[in-house]
Amino acid sequence: MRPIRFFLPHENELAALRIGDLVKITFEWDPAVLEYEAERMWVTILQIGSDVWMGTLENEPSEKNRAQIGDAVSFHRHDILDYQFADPVPDVQVPDHREYWERCRVDSCVLDGSEPVEFIYREEPHMKSAGEKYPDSGWRIRCREHEGDDMDGRESQHVAIGAVLNKDDSWLPLIDSPVGSAFKRDFTTGAYLPQS
Repeated sequence: MRPIRFFLPHENELAALRIGDLVKITFEWDPAVLEYEAERMWVTILQIGSDVWMGTLENEPSEKNRAQIGDAVSFHRHDILDYQFADPVPDVQVPDHREYWERCRVDSCVLDGSEPVEFIYREEPHMKSAGEKYPDSGWRIRCREHEGDDMDGRESQHVAIGAVLNKDDSWLPLIDSPVGSAFKRDFTTGAYLPQS
């Protein structure tokens, strides 16, 4: 398994981004393709808006029929997974990067890669048992539902959040949502919509 090391840019880093800097965002392919459901690629920032940012694709995508280098890209600040400052590099103060060792309950179909995440919710975390090194986060991650599925009968596991992010990190911008939060993924847009 890959190391569990998923770091989101700190707010101070995002605030320092300027036109000409590179940002890495996730491109989700709809419909999904055989080899990749999504790719993380670099985009040069051309415009910074209050909501929507604009840029151009700098990577050669694996799915060349879906996107090409130089394509115009619109995205949101919360879509940014990584960045590279252009010269000169600003002096930005950030705390240590976060690691995702807290536990969550996840459907096994997410961990084995057979299904993407569709529904996430956060409940009161379970109390840490004796011998457990890391606490429960309260996150519960469910894979895509198909007609006739027995949601309650699905096999699930209690694992580090990072293990889930290694398989599907589409929900990473929501990770600090409070207990009581619930979101369902719209596979048409890729957005996670709040649920009541």
